[in-house]
Amino acid sequence: MRVFHTLLPKQPRSVFNLPRAPPKLPSFSLSLNPSVSASTPNSNEMIQSLCKQGNLKQALKLLSQEPNPSQRTYELLILSCANQNSLSLAQSLHSHISENGFDQDPFLVTKLICMYGALDSLDDARKVFNKTRNRTIVVWNALFRELTLAGSGEEVLGLYRKMNRIGTPSDSFTYNYVLKACVASECFVSLLKNGKEIHTHILRHGFEADVHVMTTLVDMYARYGCVSHASFVFGEMPVRNVVSWSAMIACYAKNGKPFEALELFREMMVETHDWLPNSVTMVSVLQACAALAALEQGKLIHAYILRRRLDSVLPVINALITMYSRCGKLELGQLIFDQMEKRDVVSWNSLIWSYGVNGFGKKAMQIFQEMICQGVSPSPITFISVLGACSHAGLVEEGKRLFDSMHKEHGIYPSVEHYACMVDLLGRANRLEEAVKIIDEMRIEPGAKVWGSLLGSCRIHCNVVLAERASSRLFQLEPGSAGNYVLLADIYAEAKMWDEVKRVRELLETRSLQKVPGRSWIEVKRKLYSFVSVDEYNPQIEQIQSLLIKLSAEMKEKGYVPQTKVLLYDLDEGEKERILLGHSEKLAVAFGLINTNKGETIRITKNLRLCEDCHSFMKLISKFANKEILVSDVNRFHHFQNGVCSCGDYW
Repeated sequence: MRVFHTLLPKQPRSVFNLPRAPPKLPSFSLSLNPSVSASTPNSNEMIQSLCKQGNLKQALKLLSQEPNPSQRTYELLILSCANQNSLSLAQSLHSHISENGFDQDPFLVTKLICMYGALDSLDDARKVFNKTRNRTIVVWNALFRELTLAGSGEEVLGLYRKMNRIGTPSDSFTYNYVLKACVASECFVSLLKNGKEIHTHILRHGFEADVHVMTTLVDMYARYGCVSHASFVFGEMPVRNVVSWSAMIACYAKNGKPFEALELFREMMVETHDWLPNSVTMVSVLQACAALAALEQGKLIHAYILRRRLDSVLPVINALITMYSRCGKLELGQLIFDQMEKRDVVSWNSLIWSYGVNGFGKKAMQIFQEMICQGVSPSPITFISVLGACSHAGLVEEGKRLFDSMHKEHGIYPSVEHYACMVDLLGRANRLEEAVKIIDEMRIEPGAKVWGSLLGSCRIHCNVVLAERASSRLFQLEPGSAGNYVLLADIYAEAKMWDEVKRVRELLETRSLQKVPGRSWIEVKRKLYSFVSVDEYNPQIEQIQSLLIKLSAEMKEKGYVPQTKVLLYDLDEGEKERILLGHSEKLAVAFGLINTNKGETIRITKNLRLCEDCHSFMKLISKFANKEILVSDVNRFHHFQNGVCSCGDYW
């Protein structure tokens, strides 16, 4: 068992926020035109003044009469073309620059590349680059930056290899851009190997002390889900800043390690003195609190946000809505939303998701309609949230209409995530043939999420034939995922196909795949406690086990029957019941019963799906102990009260 203590400063301290990304490219002057110094000051100054006033056409007209434009004049004209989004004027200006011999000025070349990038004309940016004879690292970096922003990560990495072959040395900006390029592509998963090679280059060329480069490296590993790699890089950093700490906290929060995220935040507050967490840090910390349903921790963080006056930052407010909702306090999330002076689509998405995942599908749809009526355009995430709400509430026809409206009414093509939502919606409602038809008619290749949704539905309704089809694809798409094998074995066991259960278990062993161990978290008296299944390390374990045995016996008298079928081991019933009592959520709820006061809600988070036996157990505990119990699993939230669950046994 692990315990986490929150530590926050009582009073705010002065702080300066270092930039998340490295500063802009350095400016320098290098003129190739020997007559620049003899240019007419008044004419150049007039052109520059017109640019600053936004009168680009007049400035260009005057430029045609200026025999010796200065580098500064060209710079302001380039910026004006980008700001006014005029590609035609930009190309005319580019021609003028070339005619006057400035097309080899590295400073103006970088500005031209950035201008064309801002105008979404990468072909023109490439032409500028390709015509440059003396390619300094600043010019390479300019093209890397624009290509990375455009999502052309593979092209950046190809150019980076070419740059290395011709012997142009990299600088810190280069490494920042090429690391970002590793995740700036739709098929970025295949680029992890490149990222590791760049990591080697960074160490080889002595950039391991550069805080910006190493922070970007942490962020790259975090985006691939390589938490151990990110943690190693962070641990080896000789210098850290607020961005470094924030990147590592975000890595933990977004990769299923919220407990570690809060531990690192506590360490940050103890070790850092010159600056304080910024809004980016607080968003990740709130996400960790939300993932753990750590209401008291979340309230402390909220108070800290108010003291630091970060409550005007939109992403922070959106994260607060989600945090309170995930802790079962929908009314507080709604209150924060209602009091917002400014909202964006993420604010609406947060509220829609909050009601949906708590089982209030109709309320989520009502908020969606209100959002549309207020003129807010939905995003792809909006539809994932509202379709998920329909799925959790069994609103099949409503979900189908929403799915059809995505492209017809809102111009959004469904992604794999949207199709997965529809398969889940239909599958949960036992309309499996319709779910399969959705998959067969997809305009894009079904991914693991789609087949995973179908397999999960097959488990609910014990459809062996479709389960075998779904699992066959999943074994190809996710060869290292033990969960798919376990689900298939569960389905075979439900169908009493014991030979097949044995075969799947042998496959797990042959391929050395390990099931993710069950883990649960509970917050008691502002401390977080972590439990694993059959936990023997809790100092109160004997008291916990004694209470569970007593409760189990009492509930059996009232009709409770342990659902030992969820265990696939060849054991006698007594041993299976003992294992069931050791499930992490049962240990957590017993710990909560021992250590909470009367009338205090027990909040538990589980890293896996709540099993049928634990679900029945929680319902009965809520009735016999007269306790409200909130359990958040990977699928949804369960509010147990007086022997009833908010999910209606539909999860």
